[in-house]
Amino acid sequence: MRRRRRRSVWVHDILQARQQLGEYHRLVQELRLDDSRFQQYFRLDRSQFDNLLSKVGPRIGRQDTNYRRAINAAERLAICLRFLATGDSYRTIAFSYRVGVSTVAGIVGEVARAIWDALVQEVMPVPTTEDWQSIATDFLHRWNFPNCLGSIDGKHVVVRAPDNSGSLFFNYKGTYSVVLLAVVDAQYCFRVVDVGCYGRTSDGGVLANSTFGQALRDGTLGLPQDALLPGAEHLGPQPHVFVADEAFPLRRNLMRPFPGHNLSSRQRVFNYRLSRARLIVENTFGILTAQWRMYRRVIAISPANMDACVKATCVLHNFLRRSTNLTRTPIPSAGDREAAGLQEVSRLGSNNATRESIRVRETFMEYFSTEGAVPWQPVA
Repeated sequence: MRRRRRRSVWVHDILQARQQLGEYHRLVQELRLDDSRFQQYFRLDRSQFDNLLSKVGPRIGRQDTNYRRAINAAERLAICLRFLATGDSYRTIAFSYRVGVSTVAGIVGEVARAIWDALVQEVMPVPTTEDWQSIATDFLHRWNFPNCLGSIDGKHVVVRAPDNSGSLFFNYKGTYSVVLLAVVDAQYCFRVVDVGCYGRTSDGGVLANSTFGQALRDGTLGLPQDALLPGAEHLGPQPHVFVADEAFPLRRNLMRPFPGHNLSSRQRVFNYRLSRARLIVENTFGILTAQWRMYRRVIAISPANMDACVKATCVLHNFLRRSTNLTRTPIPSAGDREAAGLQEVSRLGSNNATRESIRVRETFMEYFSTEGAVPWQPVA
């Protein structure tokens, strides 16, 4: 009988000392004694890290085999979070944690996907009609914009040009990127994200090609019914809207500022009030990039891992804001919702859709200069 020969696996001496000298087994264990430094290292404090580990651990754990001892779930999570927090190269992290470069690449993508799968239903569920109404109430009380369902914008995430990609990822800023399109609520939390569109695509094009944009156009988002503006019943019920900048199209449920410089006083007031609500998404992107420093570098990883990492940071952003009690507190309802719901916009260039969207913007312009005026806005 022929005897089977056991396959030999050669591991470098440096990597064999991982459990004695690796960064997770030395430095990270020391950081657990100092919560402030632990938070600076991972962007999560100890309790948040352990809570996250309890959610993703079963998805990323591996078993030991006869050939090698598996990297445990906590260390795999630490490697991924360290990449997101710093944007260091796979090779740098591999030397620090005493693992292979290909091991780091596999762990980062796998753990990032596990973080998204474990957290998305908890911290970024698909909004229901009640959720949209709650968001509108928050925007009214915090940012003085009634019937507002969220702020929309896109962010270019700078990447190294993928092989054989041509000019697909090349954007107008002269860099290569993928686009993160986000809808943000009044509490700086992401409600909808779309990741992976080519950098050459405009914000309006990203919206049109996204699942959210198609649902908005088709009227399948479950938006609340039209509602009266506070103190302006004579204007009649108005649609709930998202606010965006001039890169997006004007629609019945999507408001953009008046273009140009020769604007009337009422148009300037409208632009000011819209920009005040729209800046929430800009501020949220600022918080995201300050927290996860990978956004401040040219990210040189595969497009698939890039999409997974961006989505992971978005749900981690919401996870941190919820766990540090920075999110929404209950606010009384702004009143009953009346009249018809979202109407389908079949074609942006159609005359009926254009007239309706212009009418809605003109109504909000009138409201912000009369019943909805606030003391600190420009004088109309």
